[in-house]
Amino acid sequence: MEKTLSRGFGGPLQYIQGPGELNNLVKYTADYGSRVLVLIDASLFEAISAKLEESFGKTESKVKCIAGEGECCWKEINRVMDISKAFQSEVIVGVGGGKTMDTAKMVAEQLALPKVICPTSASSDAPTSALSVMYSDEGVHMGSIFFKKHAELVLLDTDIILSAPPRLFIAGMGDALATYFEAHAILDSDTPNHIGSGYKPTRLAAAIADLCYEILLERGEFALECVKRGVLTSAVEDVIEANTLLSGLGFENTGCVTAHGVHSGLTILPETAPFFHGEKVAFGIVVEMVLENRPTDEIDKIMRFMVSVGLPVTLEQFNVALTEENIEAIADKSLKSTLVSLEPFEVNMKNLVAAIKGADILGKKYLKTVK
Repeated sequence: MEKTLSRGFGGPLQYIQGPGELNNLVKYTADYGSRVLVLIDASLFEAISAKLEESFGKTESKVKCIAGEGECCWKEINRVMDISKAFQSEVIVGVGGGKTMDTAKMVAEQLALPKVICPTSASSDAPTSALSVMYSDEGVHMGSIFFKKHAELVLLDTDIILSAPPRLFIAGMGDALATYFEAHAILDSDTPNHIGSGYKPTRLAAAIADLCYEILLERGEFALECVKRGVLTSAVEDVIEANTLLSGLGFENTGCVTAHGVHSGLTILPETAPFFHGEKVAFGIVVEMVLENRPTDEIDKIMRFMVSVGLPVTLEQFNVALTEENIEAIADKSLKSTLVSLEPFEVNMKNLVAAIKGADILGKKYLKTVK
């Protein structure tokens, strides 16, 4: 990207978060059209489609619910596009996890239709972004496609999010925690953000990244205990907002660096396929801290937090053997993602391999000492 002195900031047109909000979907989509195609995670399809068909049935709007079939890849995007055209959709809605939401965003973008994004967990910051993360049919990370505009509405029903497995909530904290470290690397390297053709990050973007970090460290552990017990406290709402809105606005208006670059690197190994985006990003945070030689007290605080909430901090936790072949494969794929090159210093195979090894050493140390 060409550097500019102009500052840029972007985000969804609206963001609404609260208990029972999915029941209001028909009211919100009516602002954009009466024929609504809803792509839903397969595991949630039966329950959510029944709820939506009942609520839409009381209005003049028409809804067609379909189940997602896996990766956000061109095969799936084309399948959903064909269904949308046949239904003559006026609005596209994505309900579910990152891959379902990203598929819905791509379909809406290809067909030039309004999009409403409804995450069913707080597992990543994908809902608020104007991009889709693309994968091969086999699940290998292929890169991201950026759009000219964000969703018209990001809608979170926190009752549904509370009922999701706690592991998803934890993964979201891993993804969100990276926002702070990557934002400051972007600011230090004076790299353009992801808004339009790339602009200088605003002070607001930096403040959002900092606030995301503060909420996670202050509220994260307690919020997780509440989630495990099915109690929707203000702390849970705070962390849902951090995982979704603050992390999303933070990363897109600043950028992604080593933590997400290492996530890409980990996807090259089939052993990591069962693990969530935020879990892989979490190990990437450890790599980034080692690579950047962060202060000892900061590393200690972050490592204790990550271990206490159950984020993975070693390769062994991904079932990856600590071999030269595996580490070099991760490093090579990470370097090819180009994100690690956005650090304010040179990153090459030698120092990235060393950082991955150092991160694993650090993670093993804290797994032994943090109860």
